[in-house]
Amino acid sequence: MIEVLRELNPHLHVQSVDSEAFRTYGKVLSDFPYEQMANLMKKTEIPEQGNHYVPSKEELETESVKAFVENSYYGGMPVQIGYCNGKNSALGGLEFHKGSEINVAITDFVLLLGHTNDITNHTYDVKNIKTFYIPEGTAIEMFQTTLHLAPCKVSDEGFKCTVILPEGTNTPLEDAQKGHDPLLFMKNKWLLAHPEHERFMSLGAHNGIVGENITLAYSKG
Repeated sequence: MIEVLRELNPHLHVQSVDSEAFRTYGKVLSDFPYEQMANLMKKTEIPEQGNHYVPSKEELETESVKAFVENSYYGGMPVQIGYCNGKNSALGGLEFHKGSEINVAITDFVLLLGHTNDITNHTYDVKNIKTFYIPEGTAIEMFQTTLHLAPCKVSDEGFKCTVILPEGTNTPLEDAQKGHDPLLFMKNKWLLAHPEHERFMSLGAHNGIVGENITLAYSKG
């Protein structure tokens, strides 16, 4: 799969999640209980179009999995376990959080990643984007300095991704919390939107992405 993606996207330099380059952005969690999570994710569906993100899904937050994640990766702090499934192929924007995000690849997908060090005057240039292929069966931790957004699909069927974050992330801001930082979009979610992302722009997200709205090509059919 990665060789096909490289051939179709020569401008993106698609790299393996196991490569040395990924260490700047995160790490593979080889001890994550993948099979258990994949089984729980079977009940989630891929929408016909667009993406569907659920910050916290009770059916995914079984006591054993939640306790393992909290104790193994978050130092005992509470987390939420949700998912992002969809048909996305484009960058759209970039976000970051205070605290690591764990993604579990229930299907193959690609992540377009950046680093907060490259944000200048509340803007980010897509020339700094790095592209990583995440194969099905892989769990990764992305550091809080890693810019990211929804995965990109590598087939017509779309993608399924479990999303684990500190509890309360990506929930609505209270009025008193708004207006202090132009990038703060939701609780613990700082967002730079690409001007071509109509939904983000209509919701008042900060127009902070400079350059093309990168789109991943994949082998169809």
